[in-house]
Amino acid sequence: MYAMIMIFLPIIGGVFAYFVGQKSEKMRNILSISIAGITFLMALGMYVGLKDADSIVYVYPKLLPPFGLSFRLDWLSVVLATIGSFVWFLISIYSLEYMKSYTNLNRYYAFVLVTLGATIGTFLSGDLVTLFLFFELMSLSSFVLVIHEGTEKAMKAGNLYLIMTIAGGLALFFGIIAVYELAGTVAFSDVGILANGSTLSLLAYLAFLAGFGMKAGMFPLHVWLPEAHPVAPSPASALLSGVMLKVGAFGLLRVIFNVYNVDFIASIGWNKILLVISAITIIIGSVYAILQTDIKRRLAYSSVGQMGYILLGMALLSKQALIGDIFHVFAHAIMKSCLFLAAGALILQTGKRDIRELNGVGKKMPITMICFTMASLAMIGIPPFTGFLSKWLLGLGALEVGYPIYAILLLVSSLLNSVYYLPIIINAFFKKSTEDFSNVKEISRMMLIPIIVLAIGTVIFDLLPVNIPLELSTIVAEVLFGRGAGM
Repeated sequence: MYAMIMIFLPIIGGVFAYFVGQKSEKMRNILSISIAGITFLMALGMYVGLKDADSIVYVYPKLLPPFGLSFRLDWLSVVLATIGSFVWFLISIYSLEYMKSYTNLNRYYAFVLVTLGATIGTFLSGDLVTLFLFFELMSLSSFVLVIHEGTEKAMKAGNLYLIMTIAGGLALFFGIIAVYELAGTVAFSDVGILANGSTLSLLAYLAFLAGFGMKAGMFPLHVWLPEAHPVAPSPASALLSGVMLKVGAFGLLRVIFNVYNVDFIASIGWNKILLVISAITIIIGSVYAILQTDIKRRLAYSSVGQMGYILLGMALLSKQALIGDIFHVFAHAIMKSCLFLAAGALILQTGKRDIRELNGVGKKMPITMICFTMASLAMIGIPPFTGFLSKWLLGLGALEVGYPIYAILLLVSSLLNSVYYLPIIINAFFKKSTEDFSNVKEISRMMLIPIIVLAIGTVIFDLLPVNIPLELSTIVAEVLFGRGAGM
């Protein structure tokens, strides 16, 4: 029941927010923030149940027969639900001020909450059918956020996103049917339910790669991402990149560790397919980011490259790499959300989104640009920022399983990251402005606080005696591989 409340509170709350907003904008805003905050607190409360068991499963066979609904609280789902709901809460606070100039705000806040519930529902799903239902709800509700402005560009990007979503959903549906045919069940298991090398099994695996890979921004299914981010409101962009891309990665983790048997995947070599794709994703995302002049398009392509790290971490099938993988899920959620919110603040205050027109803006908006700088250094992987530790662990994992080429790839990618992040920082602080920024000033406190909190999050955990996200990432990796086991 706890999981059901956590999932359906935002979904039902979104419906209430829409109608409440027609009478009182203030009450709608309070309701939106309160539900996001309660969802985060409930995510923290789930750790209590994991003290005595690594997983808790709730099955409701009478709901949506013949499969029913089931929810699984384990270390992977709880950690990702915590990260997602925390970032969601901060972005919801930021939205209150940022979205004031937009229309259709009742619709926006309603779908933000519905998407939150669907995202949490995906994380807490206990079987493939339940995951599929919430995954599709998340995709469709986030489509409304992408097209919120209603411009021609927004509708064009939204249509591409919708087409990719439908195609990805069909791929997932085929994979689920194939798994049920081969295994007779769709419920997740600690040791997997399928170790079958047949053609149908391979096709199911490829279908899952396509369906979840599309949402994760995996090459060549990433094409919707650089189109959707620039047209979506900046808070929605932060949610897409900071949280929803991780849902695709989560789905692939479930497939590798809880649907197929991980030892079987390693023995048959199917992980090498994802290894190659992840390497291409890293390079494509990084190279194309350098070529962009629109700040949000640059951040979007950067997200493609960063998701390549996460795909790489799971494809290596190394416990060390998986620790880095889960930690990078946390790090990227914090880093990229901070960057998109800061970019949104720059666009809001200056009216400029072309990087070449933001010279000198750091003198007018120093706090925003300092936070942008911190998140950028974390993305590059400079110690003691979180991005360094995740890349370090991923590199060690690559060496552990005898793939030094991927450790070198991480170094090359960090160099490419510096090429497209450092010029923004240098020009903002040290170049003379070519635009009239005389009336530009720092954003309001309501928008600054979430950005500052996220910026602090990029560095604080590596400086504390106990790195809590790293400890949790280690537990997740140990549980997925089996306590005390590993490749």
